[in-house]
Amino acid sequence: MKIAIDAMGGDHAPKEIVLGAMEAVSELEDLHITLIGDESQIKPFLTSSRNIDLLHTDEVITGNDEPVRAVRRKKKSSLVLTAKEVKEGRAKACISAGNTGALMSAGLFVVGRIPGIDRPALSPTLPTMDGKGFLLLDVGANVDAKPNHLVQYAIMGSVYSEKVRSIKNPKVGLLNVGTEDGKGNDLTKKTFKQLQDAPVNFIGNVEARDLLDGVADVVVTDGFSGNVALKTIEGTAGTLFSILKETMMSSFKSKIGAALLKNDLRGLKEKLDYSEYGGAGLFGLAAPVIKAHGSSNQKAIASAIKQAKHMVEHDVTNTIKTTVESMNLEKE
Repeated sequence: MKIAIDAMGGDHAPKEIVLGAMEAVSELEDLHITLIGDESQIKPFLTSSRNIDLLHTDEVITGNDEPVRAVRRKKKSSLVLTAKEVKEGRAKACISAGNTGALMSAGLFVVGRIPGIDRPALSPTLPTMDGKGFLLLDVGANVDAKPNHLVQYAIMGSVYSEKVRSIKNPKVGLLNVGTEDGKGNDLTKKTFKQLQDAPVNFIGNVEARDLLDGVADVVVTDGFSGNVALKTIEGTAGTLFSILKETMMSSFKSKIGAALLKNDLRGLKEKLDYSEYGGAGLFGLAAPVIKAHGSSNQKAIASAIKQAKHMVEHDVTNTIKTTVESMNLEKE
């Protein structure tokens, strides 16, 4: 299986991208990776080229580029060429830690959508206290959504959770301002009714405060609310660890306590570490496209590669396609 990776995307590219690729091919059988980017910057970190090919380009889409315009004008950029590898059948999936909007645009314009899917969703797996994690979608691919879009998100998330994350009959919740039936705005009320008839294990409305307790395996919402929820979780987790570290280092007594609790604190941090879960899938595209976190390190890139490989092996794209085709969703 071949996977294409944008070697120039992300805060720590190309070093962490290259190291993550080498880690993945050393652990996974039948995996070949094409790294796309500037050879002069990639080669210093590529200590082993086993099952790794290079496709050279010195054009890059930056975080400051306007996504749609950049994809159309920078056709030789590492990100666009990565998507093109999938479009032309030379790779089964692609990954980038670069410009999220540009990857979304390249996914739509180059890779293409699954027939029947109106709007793809950006879908990260976030940690929970029990270590299982949950899928949240959408977190920003589309800030506006209609009820049938959220129903499609639920279907795609459920298929992914069952096929890739091996969760039998995953619980699907609708993010809302209360758990009671009939809560929310016009969008959530209409979505609630449609989800009751959808081929998913819909458990009803869920509140944001319960997400990290594992209230559902899949949580669906519009991209605006999802992005706010995602960044609130990330920011809160980062702040709590900073406060904890500052408290532990505040006195000689607390430093002794920190030393005694070192392994337990490390375990807690790993439980809440996004890099364990790979990247955010752009569900609804004609092939697996993974958006790795912009600050991804070697471990996170290797996890994203494993995630992409599992999506291909479990034929997630075609399963989503056949499930959506079997439905007649009301479009409002």
